[in-house]
Amino acid sequence: MGNALADISKAGVAVWLDDLSRERLQNGSLKKLIESDYVVGVTTNPSIFSSAIGKSDLYQADIVKNATLSTEEIITRLTTDDVRDACDLFDGVYEDTHHQDGRVSIEVDPRFARDTNATIEQGLYLWKIIDRPNLLIKVPATVEGLPAITELIARGVSVNVTLIFSVARYKQVLQAYSDGLKRRVDEQQEISEIFSVASFFISRIDSAVDALLPANSNMRGQTAIANAVMAYQAFLDFLDTPSWKELVNQGANLQRPLWASTGVKDPTFDPNLYVLDLVAANTVNTMPEATLNSVKDSGIFNHELIPSKLASSKSVLAKIALAGIDLGKITEHLEVDGVSKFEAAWLELMKSVNAIASGSK
Repeated sequence: MGNALADISKAGVAVWLDDLSRERLQNGSLKKLIESDYVVGVTTNPSIFSSAIGKSDLYQADIVKNATLSTEEIITRLTTDDVRDACDLFDGVYEDTHHQDGRVSIEVDPRFARDTNATIEQGLYLWKIIDRPNLLIKVPATVEGLPAITELIARGVSVNVTLIFSVARYKQVLQAYSDGLKRRVDEQQEISEIFSVASFFISRIDSAVDALLPANSNMRGQTAIANAVMAYQAFLDFLDTPSWKELVNQGANLQRPLWASTGVKDPTFDPNLYVLDLVAANTVNTMPEATLNSVKDSGIFNHELIPSKLASSKSVLAKIALAGIDLGKITEHLEVDGVSKFEAAWLELMKSVNAIASGSK
């Protein structure tokens, strides 16, 4: 049987794990995934940390030890310690991939998603205290997040732009990254060690669109892939612009598209849908472990790459529009909902940490 993880890696997909916990770091499971399952990076988010810290005893001693700090300060210490340790674990991958992979992401406080200055300030703070070159600071692709992306890139911070749902917003993200690099070039600063990915969310789009389709519609489970294919085409188009080519001449690195939220939500779908149907050069796919294992066990990759799906994807999106579904409104709602979900997870994490610190848990 073939190894689909090996095949997609050879085709240009960087396999990242969408999970991190102290337990993974201490029991060797993350190290094993790196050594055996082609995992070359890790992403985190407020929901992941809320689950990891809220459900594990491994953090309790540190929380109690730091009980005199504010809840936010305790959370920052816990999460940055884990991310720093993960960065160190990926150091070999980081060097072997010429600094492109071996990356670990940490997100700014989701309550700052609509506050440009607070996002910049915390992004710089996290970058400084974690102090690892293979770190990525996650910034949401809200309207307020776009200038923060440019500023952090211009200040030498590598960024993972998150919560991208629409192709239109993705084009703005590409420009925000490019603008940050250009500022550095204009200031005669190096850009060859600045890296970025743009996290384009997949499964939530199908969940939202399919809820508006008849139960027996043959269009179910097609919109998210089509939307991602159009995003990849926007990426290719951007790479062909004179302004980007000039930045490449100055040492710029690609801002790779990253497919996020790639675990299927609908149990009737192929569990590998959002991985094996989104294979192309210079992409990242960050997967929950269940999806990673499913892809690994499938052993199958048909070598059909994203560019071959362009015409069919345009057709899918046209049919969705003809069905009276406004994808633009859906993606706007998903951004608001995504920020809200991360805020809720963060507040739940604060509640858990506060209960332990105060001795009420």
